[in-house]
Amino acid sequence: MILEVFVIILAYLLGSIPSALIVGKIGYGIDIREHGSGNLGGTNTFRTLGVKAGLIVTIADILKGTLAAALPILVGADLHPLLVGVIAVIGHVYPVFAKFKGGKAVATSGGLLLFYSPILFITMLLVFFICLYISKYVSLSSMLTGIYGVIYSIFFGDLPLIIVLSLLAAFVIFKHTANIKRIINKTEPKIKWL
Repeated sequence: MILEVFVIILAYLLGSIPSALIVGKIGYGIDIREHGSGNLGGTNTFRTLGVKAGLIVTIADILKGTLAAALPILVGADLHPLLVGVIAVIGHVYPVFAKFKGGKAVATSGGLLLFYSPILFITMLLVFFICLYISKYVSLSSMLTGIYGVIYSIFFGDLPLIIVLSLLAAFVIFKHTANIKRIINKTEPKIKWL
């Protein structure tokens, strides 16, 4: 039981590492929370600091979820990888190291799926970029990819995955409420590099 509690705490702390804040302050001397949307995620980093910083932050946020999901196996804890991965996602969204204001759960959610179901992760990545190519909206592409993940999990009948992806997709959509309003009002920024 002590080991399981340790893993849960470690997963939360791992998820709480504010990649965007670290990259912004160390690499560029700015607090990214004071720029763009103020969000500590990959999208705001891309818009504010450019492609290189955006890639570093996105990959780091993905790997937080992957490492967290792997923790039960790495240390021999009796916990489901998806549960531990979700704890890291909560840490990413509500990070103790950044006054509980983090990202929107997309990349870290992808990271836990990279560990649990690499094929699903790859197909979700494809869906994301197809949606992004068509719409030019990162937010819309993220939400549609989450919905795709739920459909995929239902099709393959993996109950834990269905539950986790349904919760994560709903949460991602909830976190993008402001983006949805901007898309409807046609004020949501579009990407220009794809």
